Amino acid sequence: MAFIDTKSIKKQHRRYKVDLWLTDLNTVEIGILKQTQHRAKSRQFTKDMDVIGQIKEDGERKGILAYREGLWKSDNPMQRRLVIKLFSEKMNWIGTLDMMLGRSLQLTHGAGGFPVMSYAINIANHPQVIQMERSARQWPLMPERFSFFILTDEGPRFYKLRRKVLCMGQDYILYDEHNQKVGLLDGKVITLGGAWKVRVDASHASKELDTILQLFCAMLKYNDDARRHILQLTRKIARNKVAPKLTAQETDLYMNPRRTR
Repeated sequence: MAFIDTKSIKKQHRRYKVDLWLTDLNTVEIGILKQTQHRAKSRQFTKDMDVIGQIKEDGERKGILAYREGLWKSDNPMQRRLVIKLFSEKMNWIGTLDMMLGRSLQLTHGAGGFPVMSYAINIANHPQVIQMERSARQWPLMPERFSFFILTDEGPRFYKLRRKVLCMGQDYILYDEHNQKVGLLDGKVITLGGAWKVRVDASHASKELDTILQLFCAMLKYNDDARRHILQLTRKIARNKVAPKLTAQETDLYMNPRRTR
């Protein structure tokens, strides 16, 4: 029997776990002054933020995930947006995932009502606003897909995430521009809030890709509700039951950076 060097195999991959919580009873939020302390450390941690999970690597907490609860639970359908933020263990901002209602409605309208969610991802010290979008392919039983690309010094790297069909959890395979499997988001079945073991080929590992995949896992917690929200909003606008109006925060993300100010 040939000897398998498991340590060598592990070195070929970047590994970490995204662990989402079911309730607010966690060590990050317990305590009356916790929210105030978080806001003092980062302006990105707003008053309506709720901590929802953590990133763990080799058993140690490396990051904290939070979302804007007040915004997502807004009664105004044109203000209801999913915004998830990633912070370091010391509450330094790492990145943000923003649901883009305008772009999502445009793509859903163009796809004949098939819900196509669009997200903008901002990463600390990365100049690009990364666009992640759900595929509008409508064949029956086709697995859900998302795509995005990252600008690097060597040029753009294109990726897609395709959900595995025959699996118990929410598993997604990461492919590069050559349609090669370069990563796996292994969703755990027995979990209350949601958990994913992430593995990425070392040749593709980067801070930017880590941030995107960690925010994506957190987004999956709200994926079904987000899909329904975009579908219902598109229908209400078509029936003239809702007047389309975007928030100033989202509108700013569409603006031409070279415009006259």
